[in-house]
Amino acid sequence: MLNISPNRLNRKVDLMPYKSSQKVFHERDHKHFNRFLMVFSFIGLIVLFLPWTQTIQGKGYLTTLNPEHRPQTIQSPIPGKIEKWFVREGDFVMKGDTILFISEIKNEYFDPNLINRTGDQIRAKSQAVVSYQEKVKALNAQINALGQERSLKLEQARNKLLQAKLKVQSDSIDLEAAKTNITIAQRQYDRVVQLQSEGLKAITDVEEKRLKLQETQAKLISQENTLLASKNEIINANVEINRIKAEYTDKISKAQSDMFTAQSNQFDSEAQVTKLENEYTNYEIRSQMYYIRAPQSGYINKALQGGIGETFKEGDRLVGIMPSDYALAVETYVEPIDLPLIHIGEKVRIQFDGWPAIIFSGWPNVSYGTYGGQVVAIETFISSNGKYRVLLAPDPDDHPWPTDIRVGSGANTLALLEDVPIWFELWRQLNGFPPNYYQPENGMAQSDKK
Repeated sequence: MLNISPNRLNRKVDLMPYKSSQKVFHERDHKHFNRFLMVFSFIGLIVLFLPWTQTIQGKGYLTTLNPEHRPQTIQSPIPGKIEKWFVREGDFVMKGDTILFISEIKNEYFDPNLINRTGDQIRAKSQAVVSYQEKVKALNAQINALGQERSLKLEQARNKLLQAKLKVQSDSIDLEAAKTNITIAQRQYDRVVQLQSEGLKAITDVEEKRLKLQETQAKLISQENTLLASKNEIINANVEINRIKAEYTDKISKAQSDMFTAQSNQFDSEAQVTKLENEYTNYEIRSQMYYIRAPQSGYINKALQGGIGETFKEGDRLVGIMPSDYALAVETYVEPIDLPLIHIGEKVRIQFDGWPAIIFSGWPNVSYGTYGGQVVAIETFISSNGKYRVLLAPDPDDHPWPTDIRVGSGANTLALLEDVPIWFELWRQLNGFPPNYYQPENGMAQSDKK
């Protein structure tokens, strides 16, 4: 019934004769209950001032500390066809062990003697290069010989020119002598004619002097012809010099043109040899790619391309491998609001899936079954799940992680922050405030140094 009336029933009716009333309204029980409430309140008040470690919770999974130790797939850099498998799934392989053998599917590589034939082409082109080199040497020798011959010919022609000039000088002197002789002969003739007219000389003397004068005149004309012939020899010597220069310039130019053509062919052959050597090396390396080998020691997880005769393109994944030697790490994710509170080198508690644990987030020291971790990397760009990735390595100051955990299993993480009173943590949780922002001591020291 509802207690609507102001009249209280317990004041009008005595309930103490009843056993239930005697048990409920006993004064001694009230004293014990009041003492219990007082002690509980006192203990609760003390608990409110106990230290509480603020934490950031995250969920992630096991991975490896080094990227090369993580599970990977093996691809083929060339397209091909699967011919033979040498392993099965779950097998352990050492680095360099053959996993499968493939064959070519491109028609330009079908020739089984492709490498040998390319080597023959290289040798043939190399011989052509040697031939052109010898031809260039022969043309250089020819050019040198022509240059020497031109020098000798020019020296010979210059000597002839010098001889002609000296002969002109000699003939000029002879001409002057002939002019002097004719002058003397003319005077003697005139003198004899005068004396003959005076009767002092005979007519024969006049005729003799006239004959001598005529001979002298003939010698003068002859000497003038000789001088002109000598001058013509100078002109001919100059013409011969120019002819020799033109002739040997033409010969040397032709030999140089042949030499440059031979050099051009030599360089072209050398370029073809280099190209063939490149192709030869590529063919050798490509032939080694027919055997797909393990890049590192590990276990074969799964054959992604199965069967015999199956074709694939370059870059297609063929088989998955898990390295056997690796350093474990935990990849966890935190909210963007908690990212400023995470720093490199901070301690983190980790609970692995499948390993029993009792966790007190505020009192990590009394937690059971958790393992120590240390922040080694913080991603600077948000992940696709809207959180930031944090990489944790084993804490060297804590006990080692279990040896039976495997890469890919789940893990829960607790990043340890500042120690605050419990009442403050309750007040923060009720108001929805984030944990206290702080900088670690080493970080502060580094910032002071900067």
